[in-house]
Amino acid sequence: MPNPHDFHDPQSSYSKDDLLRSSEGGYFGPGNAQLPAPPMLMMDRITEISLDGGEFGKGHIVGELDIAPGHWFFDCHFCGDAMMPASLGLDAMWQMIGYWLGWSGSPGKGRAIGVGEVEFTGSVTPDTRCVRYEVAMRQVRRGRLVLGFADGRVLADGICVYMAKDMRVGLTKAADGA
Repeated sequence: MPNPHDFHDPQSSYSKDDLLRSSEGGYFGPGNAQLPAPPMLMMDRITEISLDGGEFGKGHIVGELDIAPGHWFFDCHFCGDAMMPASLGLDAMWQMIGYWLGWSGSPGKGRAIGVGEVEFTGSVTPDTRCVRYEVAMRQVRRGRLVLGFADGRVLADGICVYMAKDMRVGLTKAADGA
């Protein structure tokens, strides 16, 4: 597998255009981490990313999604009581962990492996203006298998609405179609 840093110089933030290029594949080199394409791309920008920041000092990533009442999920999730499915907020944090692993130089494609605890204390509604995802890396294992362990939270207009502990993402070198 090619080294992601042979294809990409790490930055401290990323625009929507950068994230869209990542969703096309090859941003971190052939066969390496990439983000999903819209509408499953759950962020408009990454405002912070580091190797040593966050609650545990092992790296962090912060992303944001601008909310508009016309987002696709509001039309189909609880008609008459529209809200963003909480699973999409969790998926956004998994996306960010996989992105962080590629950004930090590990080869392979990101796959969500699990989560220890999730707590929902609120929701994202059409009235929300901005969702902020904050993820702190707790542990990273780099070897034959690359694993990222992280805790995170989702904020709707600055108010925490979901928390997740022990999120796990692995990088796989699976063959095409797997």
